[in-house]
Amino acid sequence: MKKISFAILAIVFMFNLSSISQTKTKEKVVKFTIHTDYGDMTGILYNETPQHRDNFVKLVNSGYYDGTLFHRVISGFMIQGGDPDSKTAKPGQQLGMGGPGYTIPAEMNPKITHKRGALAAARTGGPSNPLKASSGSQFYIVHPETGAHFLDNDYTVFGEITDGLTVIDKIAAVEKGPSDRPAKDVKMTIKIVE
Repeated sequence: MKKISFAILAIVFMFNLSSISQTKTKEKVVKFTIHTDYGDMTGILYNETPQHRDNFVKLVNSGYYDGTLFHRVISGFMIQGGDPDSKTAKPGQQLGMGGPGYTIPAEMNPKITHKRGALAAARTGGPSNPLKASSGSQFYIVHPETGAHFLDNDYTVFGEITDGLTVIDKIAAVEKGPSDRPAKDVKMTIKIVE
């Protein structure tokens, strides 16, 4: 009888240890909000892309993105932002080359695609970036309902917009000037939602 009771206690103890270890390894989902004059977009960051997630959180918490612009907007494709040079840009100034001075190693995942609302890291293309390292700060959000799947496994998708998808439509529809920059600045602030 004592042997059976001991065996049952051992099984219960092991089950509890297993539950505790699973709880410890389960990562918290990081949520964020992008505020614009066209409305707010709320989203999540993927734990499958930890370097991109942690970098984005670090920049957001430092206020890096506050006052930056969606500086490249292509209806039916994407809206792009995150260039720190856009905070002080003159009207019509070409943007898209600024950043924090570093890149992030690619974290492509075949299960994570460029669906509508996908949040992905911009990067320099071509032979100068064979490892497809991401910009340290610039990102884009996929606009079309059908996604932009031709970019899958070529750019790192590290999150998605879960609420406020119509804001993407509004920004994508603004009047554009040279280099697909909106004629009227579309400023943003980003906050991590606890």
